[in-house]
Parts: sequence; C-alpha cells; structure tokens
Amino acid sequence: MLVVCLDLEGVLMPEIWEEFADRTGIPELRRTTRDEPDYDKLMRYRLDILDANGLTIDDITDVIEGMQPLEGAVEFLDHLRSKWQVIILSDTFSQFAGPMMDKLGRPTILCHTLEIDEDSRRIEGWTIRIDDQKRRTVEALRGLNYNVIAAGDSYNDTSMLTIANAGILINPPSNVVDEFPQFPVTTDYAGLLAAIEAAAFDMGE
Repeated sequence: MLVVCLDLEGVLMPEIWEEFADRTGIPELRRTTRDEPDYDKLMRYRLDILDANGLTIDDITDVIEGMQPLEGAVEFLDHLRSKWQVIILSDTFSQFAGPMMDKLGRPTILCHTLEIDEDSRRIEGWTIRIDDQKRRTVEALRGLNYNVIAAGDSYNDTSMLTIANAGILINPPSNVVDEFPQFPVTTDYAGLLAAIEAAAFDMGE
C-alpha cells in the first residue's frame, strides 16, 4: 500500500512567512527553510523580529486567513487522494494550519505547536512534536510496510525524501538542487504527478 507524503508551504500553499513579510513590510521575515537549514535558529530569528515590532499571533493568522492555495493545488491534491493515502508533513504550527486545511479539503496534517501568551497573544516559543518529524514519520510508515513517496521543496524536506522509497523535489531553490542532486526535480503539478505515478508504477502500486 502506498502513502504519499507532501510538504505544505511552497508545495500546496504559499510560504506563510513570506506573505507576512510582504504584508508587514519587514523583508527579514522572508527567510525560510529554503535559506536556513537550522529550524530552531530560524524560528528564534523570527520570534525576535516579531517581539521587536510588537507583532502577535493574531497579526499572522489574519494574513493566513487571506491566503489561498497555490494555483492547481486543490485539484492536484484531490486527484492524489482519489488514488492513494496522502499525509501532509509540515514544520508549520497547528495554529497556522487550521485555515489552510479548510481551503485544501481537510487533508491529514502532522505539524508542531506554538506556545502563546493568551493575554498578550505574544508568541513565546514553539513545541516541536518530535525532532526531524518528517523523516521519522516516513520511517515509521515504512516500518509498517507502506511504500512511501515524498515530495517537498526545502532543506527540511530532504531527510524525508532520503528515507522514502522515492523522493521528489518541486520548485526547489538552486542551492537545494545543487546539494541534493540525487532527487528528481519538477516545476509544476503535472510534472510532480507524473513523477509520483512513475514511482508508484515501479513499486507495483
């Protein structure tokens, strides 16, 4: 049996922090896992900027509410789900994910949680559900005798792509392509679907 594991931001939805940076006029917040492989370092950097500018969780969720899936994402996801099990593996947070899942048809998502001061609505920190959760989820699925195809676009996806039966990059930055030449690269949903279907065929799925 096959499970397809997909990253969220940059694959199905726009990058939240890039959208937020554009809305607030703070270009430093455009830095994502496409640029910084150390996730803890990246999140501390972001929260320091939020604190310096007096920005809260409500400011971010207001932006998320106005975001729409990438063009063709819903149709692509619906097609995948009609054929195989699909799990979204993301390093986003449950407080961000809800509105996005509504717009994508409520697929299953595994992600992390923010620590929020309910009085000030200030983001105080974050709780990682488990270290390297994308890789470890794919590893667990394979341990249950599932075949797994994984697709993502950033540094933090490469460990799950490596442990999957087949890993695919979609619209990655050139630095990720250069560092991980073993993964095929696609630039649109038609190409990604073709790569997934080819890998599934090779697995007898």
